[in-house]
Amino acid sequence: MTADVIRTESTRGVCTITLHRPDVLNAITPEMLRELRAAVLAAGDDEDVGVIVLTGEGRAFSAGVDLKALGDRKLAEGAVGSILDGPARAATEALTTVPKVVVAKVNGHCFTGALELALACDLVVVAEEAKLGDTHAKWGLRPTWGMSARLPAVVGLARARELSLTARTFTGREAAEWGMAMRAVPREELDAAVQELCSELLENSRGSLAAYKALYRQPELVAAVEREAYRRFDIRDSESRLAKFRK
Repeated sequence: MTADVIRTESTRGVCTITLHRPDVLNAITPEMLRELRAAVLAAGDDEDVGVIVLTGEGRAFSAGVDLKALGDRKLAEGAVGSILDGPARAATEALTTVPKVVVAKVNGHCFTGALELALACDLVVVAEEAKLGDTHAKWGLRPTWGMSARLPAVVGLARARELSLTARTFTGREAAEWGMAMRAVPREELDAAVQELCSELLENSRGSLAAYKALYRQPELVAAVEREAYRRFDIRDSESRLAKFRK
């Protein structure tokens, strides 16, 4: 893997995949998404790996999309466009279909596209102090990586509407209270909590875990993700809302 974008480490049956652009809070680029997909698929094929952990380097899981990756492309209808959508959908598809349990270790900031990556994982463990949010509406954007399907599936429709429509920031503790994360712990205990979880998972039949993963992937959710990806909307203020971040 490309060392300055994604790092992987396998130890005792656990492959940890780390988003590695700490100077920009692990902001997401097309290259990062392609490398993430490759890392997930490689771990899926590795017989020594039983569990995959996805996390971020430094103080963030990921702050979301790096708008500089768009270059001079203009946003149409509130979508970030195929330069990011294609690799992102391929990465989330890998996370949801790889025959290994994928645990998101949310160590810090986790916004918008990054939250969509975390939601594509099977289990989420989060630092209580972490800040998360679906900020699409704040920037005149609409989700295209599965947010409108996966968020209500884990927190319920009413809560999902509130979080998406207000675009408000919430904490890791709140994420656990709502069912988005299975557990929230103080940041200094996060590594140990994830390690403990991985140990529990590795005690079970890998074939059974893969079967459960496939069975819990409901057709309705898959269809909702597809509907989100290809619907079109009349959103006209994306460029003006994002202008200062694209310079």
